[in-house]
Amino acid sequence: MVFPALSYAEGSTVVPEGFSLTDHWVGIAALIIFVIAYIFVMLEEYTHLSKSKPVIVAAGFIWALVAWAYGQNGLSGVVENLARHNLLEYAELMLFLLVAMTYVNAMEERRIFTYLRVWLVRKQFSLRGIFWLTGLISFCLSPIADNLTTALVMCAVVMAVGGTDRKFISIGCINIVVAANAGGAFSPFGDITTLMVWQKGVVSFWQFFDLIIPSIVNWIIPAVFMSFAVDNAKSSSVTEEIRLKRHAWVIVVLFLVTIATAVSFHNFLHLPPVMGMFLGLGYLQLFGFYLKKTFSEAYISKKYDIAKEDIDSFLKTGDIQPFNVFLNVSRAEWDTLLFFYGVVMCVGGLGHIGYLAFTSDIMYNVWGPMAANISVGFMSAIVDNIPVMFAVLTMNPDMSLGHWLLVTLTAGVGGSMLSVGSAAGVALMGQSKGNYTFFGHLKWTPVIFLGYAASVATHIWLNSSLF
Repeated sequence: MVFPALSYAEGSTVVPEGFSLTDHWVGIAALIIFVIAYIFVMLEEYTHLSKSKPVIVAAGFIWALVAWAYGQNGLSGVVENLARHNLLEYAELMLFLLVAMTYVNAMEERRIFTYLRVWLVRKQFSLRGIFWLTGLISFCLSPIADNLTTALVMCAVVMAVGGTDRKFISIGCINIVVAANAGGAFSPFGDITTLMVWQKGVVSFWQFFDLIIPSIVNWIIPAVFMSFAVDNAKSSSVTEEIRLKRHAWVIVVLFLVTIATAVSFHNFLHLPPVMGMFLGLGYLQLFGFYLKKTFSEAYISKKYDIAKEDIDSFLKTGDIQPFNVFLNVSRAEWDTLLFFYGVVMCVGGLGHIGYLAFTSDIMYNVWGPMAANISVGFMSAIVDNIPVMFAVLTMNPDMSLGHWLLVTLTAGVGGSMLSVGSAAGVALMGQSKGNYTFFGHLKWTPVIFLGYAASVATHIWLNSSLF
């Protein structure tokens, strides 16, 4: 087994050809530590231990072992460069996601998602209509707002409409998870794994859209089967009213402009996309400054024709509030961001031990890229797509664009086969208050697998020229 040689701009140190620790006690210990940590991650629903905690601890121990072993072989200077390389990869993705999460939190603070939920519920569609509508919106919204946020918003709609109908809520949540994951598979902004692929540069922004039709197939096939189990009765009437906070739609526009800025930085200026995202954060900060400066009693009294003595009670409705961009930054999904750190560093450490070279040789040389990339979807359902995709990108097998798109598709939608296979599924199990469960999802796994197989076949057929 050969450990891949690595070189860096700083210094001339490289990992010697043939250097591997997979048979050393350090390598075995590191692998055991990672497996134990990931067992805790998979049991998060039952232990209530945040998933970031075990992987962060595991990352620290794994890198301590790697550093000690490299030092014993006279490679102390190399291991520092290796660690910095992995930290840089994490930093770019983490900062990118932080800006995206800040925008999503700002839109939530301005009541965009609550407004959408109430609007859908008040339309009094039939239950089957809500099933299809929430699925369609999940598919269309997740490429922009990410699959996790989309799933949480649409789950609130299904919960509000379903009431005590556990069967409808369960099927509705399954449909949302499948649709959100499928929608996120053809956009760099739809899922962490697609963002990783885009940032790595193996697939360009516009090439992701070759996966639109396979993604639609992935959602439509199981949705058709599940829709027959949904009652066509009218949903209950809801009288709740929600008013948007001021200039809410401006923040939506700024988010779209931020996405365009990130894409332009990457495609035209050949700069890291995260730099474009941070410029977009600057847009939000400046607009937040405007919102804060125009928040005054005189402004409110004049604009809304309210007597000054009535302003306090008016503010309690939440329609007008001073905007604080740093509050939205603080409300980012820090457990997810820190979990991502742990995964990147754990997988990176195992890679520098030699395990990824060994795995890459089996998957892509023995099995072949087609079988390997299809199997990634099943791994994603069991383990989680983030470490699986990061491992593939770290292996960096020599593949055609068609195969890179295939692994992007399978990693993105494979997690839909089990409720614990994606962040959207795990989040909805918590939000649905017991109405959407692991075994409830498992009942529909055969038709979800059918959609998975059909989407893979569709991609291979439609995009055959890319292989």
